[in-house]
Amino acid sequence: MHTLEKVRSLAIETWRKAGLMDEIIEVVAAPLSVEQAIGHPQGDDFPIQKGKEKLMEARFKGAKGQAFTDTYGNYQGTLATISALDLADLRSRAVFVATLNAVMSYLDQAQGTLHCKDRGPGDCAQEIVGYIREKYGQPKIGMIGYQPAMIGALSKEFVLRVLDLDPDNIGQVKHGALIEDGIDYHDVLAWADILLVTGTTLANGTIDQFLVDIPIVFYGTTIAGAAALMHWERFCPCSK
Repeated sequence: MHTLEKVRSLAIETWRKAGLMDEIIEVVAAPLSVEQAIGHPQGDDFPIQKGKEKLMEARFKGAKGQAFTDTYGNYQGTLATISALDLADLRSRAVFVATLNAVMSYLDQAQGTLHCKDRGPGDCAQEIVGYIREKYGQPKIGMIGYQPAMIGALSKEFVLRVLDLDPDNIGQVKHGALIEDGIDYHDVLAWADILLVTGTTLANGTIDQFLVDIPIVFYGTTIAGAAALMHWERFCPCSK
C-alpha cells in the first residue's frame, strides 16, 4: 500500500495545483460490458471475457479513465471526497485509480487511459516483442499478469515465466508458457532480467512486491495516471 499512498499524495498535489479539489465535480465510475471494454479481440480467454475482471470507467469533464478490478459499482463524488477514500478497500482503490486516470487525461498529463479494442491486444503483443528486443536485448522475462496475446508473442521469442492469481490458469501451459502461482513470486523475481507487470497490480494492491531493483515495464491502461506521476516505464501503444 506504500506505493499507492505515494501516488495518492502526488495526485492530490496535482489536483490542488489545478484548482480542482474544491470544485463540485461529479465523477462516475461504472463497470463496462466485455464488448464495451475490449470489443472483439482475437482469442477468447482474456480475464474480462471469463468474468474474472471488470473494467471500471470514470468520467470527468469529458475525459475518461479506466481500471481493471474484480469488484465494481457506481460511485459519485468530488475529487476531494475520492482523494480521502480508504485505499485498503478494493472497490475504493478501483474508484480512485480510474478517477486518477480520467483526471490525468483531462489535464493532458497522461495518455492512453482507455483500453484498446478488437485488434488492439494482438497488435500490442506483436509490438512489445520488438520493443523489448530493441531496449533490452534477449532478457529473461518475468511477466506478472495474464494477457494471452502478449504471452503467445513473447513465449516464441524469449525465455518467459508468467505469474497469475487465477486458479484456473495456474499450473497450465497456455500460449507457450507455464502459468505459475503469483503467490510464490520470489523465485521469478530473483530469476528474471526484467519484469513485465500488469498495471492491475496498482488496483489490486500487490504492486509493492514487484518494485524490485531490475528494469520494470508496466503494461495496460490501469496504471496510466500513476506511471505519469511516478515516471515509470509503461508500454501501452494501442490504448486511446
